[in-house]
Formats: sequence, structure tokens, C-alpha cells
Amino acid sequence: MMKRKQIISLIVVALLLMMAIIVAAITGSLRVTPLELVTGLIFGGNDQVDIIKDLRFPRIIIAIFAGAALSVSGLLLQAVMRNPLADPGIIGVSAGASFMSLLMAALVPALYFFTPLFAFLGGALGFFLVYTLSWRGGVNPLRMVLIGIAIHSVFSGLASALGMQSSSLISSMTQMSSKLSMKTWSEADTLVICSSVGLVLALLVYRWCNYLALEDKTARNLGLNVNLMRFVISMIAVLLAAVATSIAGVFTFVGLLVPHIGRLLVGSDHKILTPFSIMAGAVLILTADTIGRALMPPHEIPASVIMAVIGGLFFIILLRKSGRFHGN
Repeated sequence: MMKRKQIISLIVVALLLMMAIIVAAITGSLRVTPLELVTGLIFGGNDQVDIIKDLRFPRIIIAIFAGAALSVSGLLLQAVMRNPLADPGIIGVSAGASFMSLLMAALVPALYFFTPLFAFLGGALGFFLVYTLSWRGGVNPLRMVLIGIAIHSVFSGLASALGMQSSSLISSMTQMSSKLSMKTWSEADTLVICSSVGLVLALLVYRWCNYLALEDKTARNLGLNVNLMRFVISMIAVLLAAVATSIAGVFTFVGLLVPHIGRLLVGSDHKILTPFSIMAGAVLILTADTIGRALMPPHEIPASVIMAVIGGLFFIILLRKSGRFHGN
């Protein structure tokens, strides 16, 4: 049964998400009141609301689902690795997904619409490299993060090299890799469908995530297949990170920041923590994107830049406290 603090936290984050959606919709070069927005959406007849619907709403939807996907991906990776510093944008999963998307677009442009699939393969490759290279009779959380940062740098450098090619498709994909502007409804539909599958699966495996908090020996004594659980949860995390990266671009620290805030507010039970992370991640990216649009008009600061600044400071604090997390 949920505690009072958990219920209040879920209600508050849900209200914050609703407020963030409204503010994002009415903020920008075209301004309408909340009443005009709602009336125009229901009854039509407002040209400004129609423009907002076509140009701003896909961006809002992509920000919401990308934030939810990345935060839950980080939550799942932390459960698999037993590492509070795991994040798809830090350990190379997102960078691998981005690089593979660009590579396939460069080699086989006709398969551009299969970008989410290639992103998934790239994210899985990044995760595999980090996990195997950091294994020395076990997984050291800090070593895994350091290797993950190295893998992230390698994939990011390769993606930048591809972006220097003359192909207009590659150039446009690289330029849009960390921005949410000029997104279309087709991109929003793809992200909604693919990320919804991953989020539903994440909600279904909450018990497995809780079991992984136990020692492997204890879990096996309970009759659990630990390796299978890790593999399934990892693939769900990679799916979420890859599809978000292929549509919204590379965002770091989202999957690091949100789960830690969630544990402070609702505890470590993934039955509550997962839905909280879904809503909180959506609020975080949507708020960062809205701030980026409103801070220096008519110029925009990409939401990924704002997240890098905020998340970087948070990451430094966690690294300084990592010894306390691991009993060092």
C-alpha cells in the first residue's frame, strides 16, 4: 500500500506535467491564453492555435516521451548494474544509438525510416561494450562509468566525423541531433508508439528490478533466473534510450537525475518509482526545452545543453559521494 508521501509526490509530479504542457504550448513567438488554447483545440476557428497545434505540439509530445523514455532507461540500467551512476547518455548507449543511426543513413539512405531499429542495435552495442570491458571477475560501478564515458566519447567522435560528410541527409541529422525544433507529427508518432511499448514493458518488470537489488546468490536461491532478468531489463532500457535518441537526439544525465530524485521522494520500490520516473522525466525535458525557447528569443538554447549543465553539476556531486554508495 502506498504511503502518504508517495501519493502526494505522484500527484504533484502529475500536476507539474500538466502545467509544463500548458506553459510550453502558450510560450513562444505565438502567444495565446490557456483559455484560447483549449477553446481553439476543441472548437477550432483560431488560426494561431492551429499553427501551435501543427508546429509546437509535435515538439511537446516528443519532449514528453523522450524524457519519460530516457529517465526510465536510466532507472532500469541502474537496477541491472546496481550502479547509481548509470545513465544511457553517460555510459555510451545513447551515443552508440546516435552513431549507428547516422552510419546507416550514410551507407543505406533508403533505409532512413528504419532509423529506430538501427539506433536500437547501436545502443545494444554500446551497452555490450561497456559491460564486457568493465568485467573483471565482477562489475565495479565506478570502472563501468569511466569505461562508459570512454565509449561515449568514441561513438560521439565517430558521429561527428560522419556529420562532416557532404550528404545533406547526414548533415541535417547531425544538426538536429540535439534539438527538438522542427519536429513533425510522423516523428512524434514513431516515438510515441515505440517508447510506449518500452514503458509498458518497464512497468511489467518492476518485480524483477526489485529482485535485482538482492545479491545474485540470494536471488538464485529464490529460484530466479538472474541472467535472464538482467538481459530482458537491459534490452528494454536500450530500446527506450535508442528510440528517444533517434528522434530527439542525445540527452545526458536525464536517466541519472530523475531516478535519484524519485528515490528520495517515493522510495526504491520500482512499482512506484517507475511511474514517477515516467512523469518526472517528461517534466524535466519539457521544462528544459521551454526554457531554451524562452530564454533568448528569437534564438534557442537546445534542451540538451540545459540538461548537460544541470546534470553535469549533479553528476559531480554523485561522484564525490560515490564512495558512500559503495561502502568505500
